[in-house]
Amino acid sequence: MSAPVFTTLGCRLNAYETEAMKELAQAAGLGDAVVVNTCAVTSEAVAKARKEIRKLRRENPAARVIVTGCAAQIDPDGFAAMDEVDAVIGNTEKMAPDTWARLAKDFIGDTERVMVDDIMSVTETAGHLIDGFGRHRAYVQVQNGCDHRCTFCIIPYGRGNSRSVPAGVVVDQIKRLVQRGFNEVVLTGVDLTSWGADLPGGPRLGDLVMRILRLTDVPRLRISSIDSIEADENLMRAIATEPRLMPHLHLSLQHGDDLILKRMKRRHLRDDAIAFCDEARRLRPDITFGADVIAGFPTETEAAFENSLRLVEECGLTWLHVFPYSARPGTPAARMPQVDGRAIKARAARLRAAGDAAVARHLAAQQGVTHRILTEAPDMGRTEQFTEVRLTTPQPEGQIVTATITGQDGLRLVA
Repeated sequence: MSAPVFTTLGCRLNAYETEAMKELAQAAGLGDAVVVNTCAVTSEAVAKARKEIRKLRRENPAARVIVTGCAAQIDPDGFAAMDEVDAVIGNTEKMAPDTWARLAKDFIGDTERVMVDDIMSVTETAGHLIDGFGRHRAYVQVQNGCDHRCTFCIIPYGRGNSRSVPAGVVVDQIKRLVQRGFNEVVLTGVDLTSWGADLPGGPRLGDLVMRILRLTDVPRLRISSIDSIEADENLMRAIATEPRLMPHLHLSLQHGDDLILKRMKRRHLRDDAIAFCDEARRLRPDITFGADVIAGFPTETEAAFENSLRLVEECGLTWLHVFPYSARPGTPAARMPQVDGRAIKARAARLRAAGDAAVARHLAAQQGVTHRILTEAPDMGRTEQFTEVRLTTPQPEGQIVTATITGQDGLRLVA
């Protein structure tokens, strides 16, 4: 019996959960299987999942194919109807030991092909914490789901409502990770700044960050994508006063035009985004920002797009994740007047060019600067601002080393 093959599509949280599934499948004794953890963020992501399933079936004709993840949660019957698929399990079920025990026990028998319950009925996120996902930095899931309903987004229907992992559980896990030698921990979630709203007393993300830094010896703490409008007082205090909190934030901005932001049902306006970046930079002058930006949202005019383009400079963004808008069936935005596909493609290219120029400016400004770098390979690492660095002198992996930037090659720094 061969070990299961796992394939992950989509976000870092999916990758985290794949690692948890590997442990659950191994404990259950599951073998001769291919498990595909899908993404549903765009129609293209779903199409990619179907393509990957067909490819894996051709490559593993004797194995059973199990499909899970957000796309499977949202459209279980559609994936179950594929000839290549043997079982579909939901996002809650994939984290349950009983699911994998059942698959292992009845894998050749009559296991129900679709095991997907109502994700909106799930009220807890816990029980599948893993220690040590990642070779050089550890990723810790502290939150899942989302209570907001942005008009372009289908993810709440794949992840359910927001729920938080209690702070004490998170702190205990990070202590174990530090004992195992990890020098950097990244907090992850679907809507990270909503952490704590469902916990007693309603703590905020900043409270969790301060508690982790107070109660653990983690050398570097990083937080993944946040909604800047929900940044709380303690989070801003941590940015200002805690050198172990890394000076890099990835912001869920999505657009730079107020009317489009309202049609997206976002909770901030462009001036809110600019004010947040100005304040964070005042508190931590060396901070860098990444951002998600959508090009070609329905009804987007050229003037509205220009507002997004200007936001790159006005917020001082460095790392752009540009998403050409793709209508997602089942979302309100899919029913709005759509922008011509050629215009979407052209606007996305202009945003990416602005992002490339921002990276070039950032790299050029680092000449002669001394950085503390977490090594990811003997010849590569990342600064506290998450800038990639090529090391000319090999270093041990997973260590924090100090080096001075001597140049850059257009994509990364050289030290």
